[in-house]
Amino acid sequence: MQEILKTIDGQLTVLSAPEPDCWINLTAPTEMEINTICQEFEIERETVTAALDEEERSRIESDGNATLIVVDVPIIEIDDSSEFNVYTTIPLGIILQPNRILTICTRAVPILQDLKHLKPFHTHMKTRFILELLYKNATYFLRYLRQINRLSDQVEAKLHKSMRNKELIQLLALTKSLVYFTTSLRSNEVVLEKMMKYDVIKKYPEDTDLLEDVIIENKQAIEMADIYTGILSGMMDAFASVISNNLNIVMKTLTAITIVMTVPTVIASLFGMNVPIPFGLSQSPYAFLIVIAISAIVSLAVTLFMKRGKMF
Repeated sequence: MQEILKTIDGQLTVLSAPEPDCWINLTAPTEMEINTICQEFEIERETVTAALDEEERSRIESDGNATLIVVDVPIIEIDDSSEFNVYTTIPLGIILQPNRILTICTRAVPILQDLKHLKPFHTHMKTRFILELLYKNATYFLRYLRQINRLSDQVEAKLHKSMRNKELIQLLALTKSLVYFTTSLRSNEVVLEKMMKYDVIKKYPEDTDLLEDVIIENKQAIEMADIYTGILSGMMDAFASVISNNLNIVMKTLTAITIVMTVPTVIASLFGMNVPIPFGLSQSPYAFLIVIAISAIVSLAVTLFMKRGKMF
C-alpha cells in the first residue's frame, strides 16, 4: 500500500501523485509499487527492498541520489499458540532524497501513525522528520519495556500462588522479547552514532538538541532492557530452583509414607506365614486384633522417629 503525504498550509494532506517535499509511506508494497518507485525516482531496487527483509540489520548508507537508513522498530504480536502478547522488532527503512522522503515497512507500525498527528509536522524538513521518527521509536521501546516489566510482575505474583507451566512459558516469552529489544536497540545506537558523523544528512543547529535527546532515550532504553533482562533471568532461575525443591519435598514425603505403610505389610506377612506363631497367639480369639495393634504401634513409632528426623 502506498500513501503520499505533504504538509500544505500547516496541514498534513494526502496527495494522489508525488510532489516535491512529500512523504511517501510504503506498507507491504507490491512488486508493481516497488518497480514504479525504483523507476520514477531512480532508486536501486536493493535500497527499496532492504527493509522488507525481517532479518535486515540496522544501518545507514548512501547510494547515488538516495540515503538509506534502516532501524528496528518495536511491535506487538499475538501468539496464537499461547495467547500471549509477544514483543518483537521489524526493520523500518527510511530513504532520503533531495526532494522527498520515503518510509518502507512490511506492516503498518504505530510509530508512523503517531508521526502523522505530530504538531507541528513539516514534510519538507527532512532532517527533523528523521529525528522525530527516531525519537518516537525510542519512546515506543521505553513504553513497551515498561509494559513487559508490569507483565513480569503480574506473572511473578501468579507464580507465588501456583507453579503452572502457563506462567513459566509467559516468562520465557518476555525474556525472549527483551533479547530482541536489546539487540535492536544496540543496532539502532550504532546508526545514531553514525548520523552524528554522516555528512550526507544535513544537520541544523536547532536539530542538534533533538538528536542528542534521541541518543539519550535510546541509551535509557538499552539500560532498561539490560536491567529487566537480568531481573527476568534471575526470576527464571529462582523459580526453577523452587520447582526442583518442591519436587524433592514431594518425593521425600512419598518415600516416608511408603516406609510407614510398609511396616504393617511386613508384620501381617510374618504372622500370616504357615509356621508356628509364638506367644500362643494362634489359639487366642483376639489374635487378629493383637496383630493390628502391633502393626499400629510399630507404625506410630516409625512415624514419630521419622518426624523427629524431619523426614516429613
